[in-house]
Amino acid sequence: MAKGKWAQGIKPRAFQWVIQDQLAVCERPGGYGTNHRKVRRQEEIIWIRENGFAFVVSLIPSDHNLHAYDEFAMPWKHWPFAPGLDLDLALPQIYTELQTLLGGRKKLLLHMEEINDRLMGLMAGYLRWTEMVPVTHEAIVVAERIFGRQIGPEGRAIADAAATAPKTVPPRRRSPDDGAGAAADGGSSGDAAVAGQAS
Repeated sequence: MAKGKWAQGIKPRAFQWVIQDQLAVCERPGGYGTNHRKVRRQEEIIWIRENGFAFVVSLIPSDHNLHAYDEFAMPWKHWPFAPGLDLDLALPQIYTELQTLLGGRKKLLLHMEEINDRLMGLMAGYLRWTEMVPVTHEAIVVAERIFGRQIGPEGRAIADAAATAPKTVPPRRRSPDDGAGAAADGGSSGDAAVAGQAS
């Protein structure tokens, strides 16, 4: 029984779908800060792999523990989203890659250290940028419904910047910080169900 449970892994903390069965977010696998545990990290990476995610995308500025994904044959990407980034440059880069991967029917899991204002704002911004929710205020409301809490000033600023961010950017060369299997497939995103949007 224990072996079977280990083989399935455990769901990462604060796991939440943003676009049902396509785009999800969570805390850093294994926890963050003094709460980080290696065994928990291993179990959560196994769960991610066994549940069919094509990539884990780390938005943490540092590259700590990315090697752990390689150890469990879990493809990953590293898109540092640090405070102070030029949003006019960073958001189109991130959103274009997200749209390309999701359009290729890739199931993605993004994480920062925790579910914080920046991550919530980034996801609200993506809903606005893709026009899945075409009004910024409504995109923020949908994101708040998804996460079950209000988005603060920093997150709202990210969502506001997304409203005017360019829709296309020059293709990003593959970064040395992209893990195994990091090539993206193109395609149309098709219909998608935003997790917090009323039907």
